[in-house]
Amino acid sequence: MEEEELGKRGFDPRLMARLLGYLRPYWNWVLLTFALIFVASTVRQAGPYLTKIAVDDYIVPGDPEGLGNIILIFLGLLVLQFLIGYGQSWATSMVGQWAMRDVRQQLFAHLQRLPLRFFDRTPLGRLMARNTSDVDALNELFTDGVVSLCSDIFTIATILAYIFYMDVELGLVTASVLPIVFLATLWLQNRTFQAFRVARTRFARFSASLQESISGMEVVQLFNCEERSARRFDEGNDSYLDARMQSTLYHSMYFPFMELSASLLLALVLWYGGGQVLRSQIEWGVLVAMLQYVPRFFMPIRDIAERYATVQVAMASSERIFELLDTPPEPLGGDYRPEQMRGEIEFRDVWFAYEEEEWVLRGVSFRAAPGQSIALVGTTGAGKSTVINLVCRFYEIQRGAILVDGVDIREWDVETLRRRVGIVQQDVFLFAGDVENNIGLRQPDISTARIEQAAHSVNADRFIDRLPDRFTHEVNERGSSLSAGQRQLLAFARALAFDPDLLILDEATSSVDTETETWIQEAVSRLMHARTSIVIAHRLSTIRSADKILVIHHGEIREEGTHDELLKTGGIYSRLHELQYIGEEGGSVDTQRTSNGT
Repeated sequence: MEEEELGKRGFDPRLMARLLGYLRPYWNWVLLTFALIFVASTVRQAGPYLTKIAVDDYIVPGDPEGLGNIILIFLGLLVLQFLIGYGQSWATSMVGQWAMRDVRQQLFAHLQRLPLRFFDRTPLGRLMARNTSDVDALNELFTDGVVSLCSDIFTIATILAYIFYMDVELGLVTASVLPIVFLATLWLQNRTFQAFRVARTRFARFSASLQESISGMEVVQLFNCEERSARRFDEGNDSYLDARMQSTLYHSMYFPFMELSASLLLALVLWYGGGQVLRSQIEWGVLVAMLQYVPRFFMPIRDIAERYATVQVAMASSERIFELLDTPPEPLGGDYRPEQMRGEIEFRDVWFAYEEEEWVLRGVSFRAAPGQSIALVGTTGAGKSTVINLVCRFYEIQRGAILVDGVDIREWDVETLRRRVGIVQQDVFLFAGDVENNIGLRQPDISTARIEQAAHSVNADRFIDRLPDRFTHEVNERGSSLSAGQRQLLAFARALAFDPDLLILDEATSSVDTETETWIQEAVSRLMHARTSIVIAHRLSTIRSADKILVIHHGEIREEGTHDELLKTGGIYSRLHELQYIGEEGGSVDTQRTSNGT
């Protein structure tokens, strides 16, 4: 349905005006380009008229000296045509590249300001298509679309001007084919445009599916899903192929039609103009020039169809780009920008849902005093990570209030708030680069010495010192060359390097070996010193020393207290602790049996 709706939409002048707005900062270069186009069209189409002068004034009368002068003028025009064409091409390309740079910068800057809710529902492959294939389509528009379209229109007007200047009747004969050619071009190109739009939409879906399949290749191979994945790929590929074939059908019809029209007009000019010559109503040079102008007349018309197709494809791409740019960014927050955060966090009757009325948190209320450590425990899906997302204001709550240092979080400047918060997640994201840049994230105010000190403080230097190039050691994309524990230690070093006032640990000690866990526990103790901290942990043994433990169940805080207090109540926490204790004991027994060979 979406594809059909896209195919029915026509040319939108508002979109075109918005696209041309990217050329506004370079209006002086645009004016220079149009001036060069006008001069180039006049010079380029002067050749046949010079032929008319040569035939009528020098060849027929037999004046070789005058003919030589005409040849020299013709050569001079060729040199001038080359120079002007070079300047026009250079100016057009530069303006197009400048405009594309601005589009890419605006797109990326806007993407960084979009809320996480947008990325939750938008496939990564679709966003990549917006920033690659759709932007490339706009590049074609600016460098080979609008300017070339105007150049072709100038060329047609210049040719008609020369023809009418030579003979009005032949000019009317030539111009008579324009309505027919225009209507045929409009019909065929609109059909092509509709097919292109559908193809672009299907390509975006196909790219999203392909990116997802490649990213999840490990799962595909692990569960033997290659055949199903290939079948899904074939369906998307065939769907895209069908749309492209539809556009190719109409596109292929156009050029034979134009060649036929050019041949018919040439025959008409030869028949009518030849009769005029025989009746001595026009000179031979006019007919010779006309036989040169007719093929030239159809060349820019064919090019206009190509440019128009480029414009239409760019229009289809611009719809998706502007749809992305028109997506409301996340709120910038208020004007509260303190130099330092005390670390007091308070939830007051907070209700939150990712989807309407599907509440993830229900009336959550708690307070973390400055320097206090708060632990969140509960089953998967209870809402623990949601609490962290709300503290960082990645999402907006529907009811209640969240206060940071006694100030409503909506009054905080978002950038200031997040600068004072450090998060260490279970799934650590590392960028392609080196160790140093993954810790400092290329922040100019974080020195190399500070990065090395942070790594030492969290025990990350214990494995960094064993790397061939230490802090300049190359890290593969997503840190695939490092173990899970090493990635966790780098995440701790990153958090410490930014010196946060509020520390958040989201399952930061899971999935590591015993030795690394010991290093991480030491890092956690150093990081949490004199800082407010919120810790999410499934291993209850890691949060025994927390000042306060909150047990979240089905989006509500059911229990609150210290480790010893909660064990005495015999509630949810006590049962979770008992289950983990039995599991750990059972694991120990199984290990002993295995080691004894029983």
